[in-house]
Amino acid sequence: MELNKHSKNVTQDPTQPAAQAMLYAIGLTEEDLKKPLIGVASTGYEGNPCNMHLNDLALEVKKGINESGAVGLVFNTIGVSDGISMGTYGMRYSLPSRDIIADSMETVVQAMNYDGLATVVGCDKNMPGALIAMIRLNRPSVLVYGGTIASGCFKDKKLDVVSAFEAWGEKVAGTMNDEDYKGVIQNACPGAGACGGMYTANTMASAIEALGMAMPYNSSNPAVGPAKQNDAINSGRALQQLLEKDIKPSDIITRKSMENAVRLLTLLGGSTNAVLHFLAIAKAADVEFTLDDFQRISDTTPFLADLKPSGKYLMEDLHRAGGVPAVMKFMLENGMLHGDCLTVTGKTIAENLAELPGLKEGQKIMKPLSAPIKPTGHLRILYGNLAEKGSVAKITGKEGTYFSGPAKVYEDEFFANAGIGKGEVKKGNVVVIRYEGPKGGPGMPEMLKPTSAIMGAGLGKEVALITDGRFSGGTHGFVVGHVCPEAQEGGLIGLVKDGDIITIDAEKNQITVDLTDEEIAERKANWVQPDLKVKRGSLYKYARTVSEASSGCVTDEF
Repeated sequence: MELNKHSKNVTQDPTQPAAQAMLYAIGLTEEDLKKPLIGVASTGYEGNPCNMHLNDLALEVKKGINESGAVGLVFNTIGVSDGISMGTYGMRYSLPSRDIIADSMETVVQAMNYDGLATVVGCDKNMPGALIAMIRLNRPSVLVYGGTIASGCFKDKKLDVVSAFEAWGEKVAGTMNDEDYKGVIQNACPGAGACGGMYTANTMASAIEALGMAMPYNSSNPAVGPAKQNDAINSGRALQQLLEKDIKPSDIITRKSMENAVRLLTLLGGSTNAVLHFLAIAKAADVEFTLDDFQRISDTTPFLADLKPSGKYLMEDLHRAGGVPAVMKFMLENGMLHGDCLTVTGKTIAENLAELPGLKEGQKIMKPLSAPIKPTGHLRILYGNLAEKGSVAKITGKEGTYFSGPAKVYEDEFFANAGIGKGEVKKGNVVVIRYEGPKGGPGMPEMLKPTSAIMGAGLGKEVALITDGRFSGGTHGFVVGHVCPEAQEGGLIGLVKDGDIITIDAEKNQITVDLTDEEIAERKANWVQPDLKVKRGSLYKYARTVSEASSGCVTDEF
């Protein structure tokens, strides 16, 4: 089989002498020009622990590619740190970065005529962005996750990045002094790696491994250590076999493999952001998969993993208990996984797992089926007059499944943060944060700062929060996001007033505000759509092109 069917357009065509001269200039030989060229797309940059080590890992991936008979060529693209931008205007650039990453990777691979693609990714928008690019290109590809961070520690308490956010809430509530506050901040993140709980990065990495687009253990191998280096080398080596068998993303990503991915993240209690991302991934792959599929899977999948943010353990603990392959083996043995789905190893999931050990005896992270944390999944898709096109709740069971109370309305996250800090939010309130959707934000920022402040102030079980924005994977509590239609588009969330009674029912999957049809009609008649918050630049382009949250916030539907 012809392995260089794309790169030969520049390496073997005698009418392309300038292209070949440039490739000789970077050190390739005449023999190299006969080999397939593989792009190695790194999202590495110095400003974020999730990504700070990725350029080094990219070189390990390149080593594996070169050892197996191809030529790896590293290029870079952007990344945005959610943890650093959280609570600032910069968080509006986080979700749009997913599409910029996809566009940029697609651009380089197409323009340079590469035969395949390895992506080296860290913070959570990197992964769906990279995967969307792979799907569009449909050339042999493998995703390499940079791995989870080690846990921090202060005064014998295990910490992660969300500990720092919640410490602020404790400080505001007067239950933490300045010295301990600084101690938590300085010790929460000890080095390289993505946020340590089952937050969005680890959620997406785990789900993509279950999808079949990453090597076994790729999602649970920690960021620091020889296991991750070997993981990177082996991922690079896998590309040769993918080229030889002509296995492409379209051969791996199907409705059945999507179900595998979503069922795994449901079992693990993964981030609500996965809903947005997998809707976009499905759309790119031309696979029929909607909001209602998440609910269907959640209804038939127990929540078993005692992982942060709602639980006790971190991703490093899950790795010690056997890692994501061990969880998948448990799922396969219990009829919860399609074992015949193809993966980047060239084998099926069942074939991969047959060679691997299961969960370790005595592990405490995964609860038995006979005693789940919750008998159904934590992801709930809620509809009602407040969300005619849907919304996404993360209900682990610890918050209860029903909340009703008077609205406390804020026009954006910054007003909400200030109000929570002043003690405006009282027990029983349903906090409403609006004009933070994909168009209204713009960029649908995450609400981790206000939810962390609520948790830190000890109101986590006494207050609910709804928004047309989204939540960090680190958020827990009684929260509902992705409310659609968003306020900017005339959704009812934009017409709610302080004191209106909002009811969230995660048993009936409903979210409603107690208003008559006449009152709603009157408020709609008096509503005037505000101008977009931006007039130029990338956020303006995003606001003008992005689809609604219930279809994945994609930007290529014109």
